[in-house]
Amino acid sequence: MAALSAARGVVGDLRDGLAGSGARRAARRMRRLLGARGLALADLAGSLAWAGRPAGDTEVKALIDAVLHAEAASGRPPLVAEPLFANGELAGALVVAGPVRPASVRKAAAWVADALDRCRLETSAEQAAQAELRALRAEISPHFVYNALTVISSLVGSEPDRARELMTDFADYTRYSLARHGDYTTVSEEFHAIETYLILQRAVLGERLRVQVRVAPEVLGVAVPYLVLQPLVENAIRHGVEARAGAGLVQVSGEAEGNDCVICVEDDGAGMDPARAKAILAGRGSPDSVGLANVDRRLRHVYGAWYGLVVETAPGAGTRVVVRVPRFQPGVMP
Repeated sequence: MAALSAARGVVGDLRDGLAGSGARRAARRMRRLLGARGLALADLAGSLAWAGRPAGDTEVKALIDAVLHAEAASGRPPLVAEPLFANGELAGALVVAGPVRPASVRKAAAWVADALDRCRLETSAEQAAQAELRALRAEISPHFVYNALTVISSLVGSEPDRARELMTDFADYTRYSLARHGDYTTVSEEFHAIETYLILQRAVLGERLRVQVRVAPEVLGVAVPYLVLQPLVENAIRHGVEARAGAGLVQVSGEAEGNDCVICVEDDGAGMDPARAKAILAGRGSPDSVGLANVDRRLRHVYGAWYGLVVETAPGAGTRVVVRVPRFQPGVMP
């Protein structure tokens, strides 16, 4: 159990790599497990994070240089060094001082390398999530912007008060969509952004768009990933209302179900084959459906594989997209 606990600790300590603030803590954990007199982790620049009693500086430096240049083990007990690799690339070296068997040092080096691999994967996943959020910010439809501004300009002379109100709504919409927010916001803020967007869309589509929005007060303060709902509403209007000749209904609701917050976006449009919906969520849909796949991946990244979007649809039956998130999640706060 002590070894397993140390392994988990090393992964967390090396989250920022061998040059990070946790490298010294990782070295201390490894030294205790090996029973070494001293243990150091060195990055490619030769910076050392020591635990225990260091060996001679000159001897250690020469040993690290040999390992980094040859990418192979060097030295013999009581002072040995092993190369550390991450994703197949040299990342640094492990130095062990004391009567520790070389086989144990090799296993320790492999252990640290696995931790570095995992940390790099987590960092890559976080960078991907941030890239997807930037993509969502950049996804404001030029077609919608043009139509909204055209409607506003047409009302300037005949209905100046309404034109002024719509311009204020348009400013709120673009500020929320494009401003630099944190990773999370609240259900209240997301619903406010949705209502602003729907006001503008009703000005553009007129009687063709019917809207119902209802949200339970107990979920208004729930923290959710930023821009997680607006793409769903935009998708419902684009494919459920604009694609049809007559009027269409879009319903948005939010309520509590036990410890979860459940948000539904539903339209009464043409619907689609469930296989197509599955392809869209897997990122294999048309370019104008990328928002759904991005939202689904972000939800799973934040809350785990059990969460994400659920799409209920069939040809001629409309589409219902369900978002289920925990009402309280450690680390998720606006």
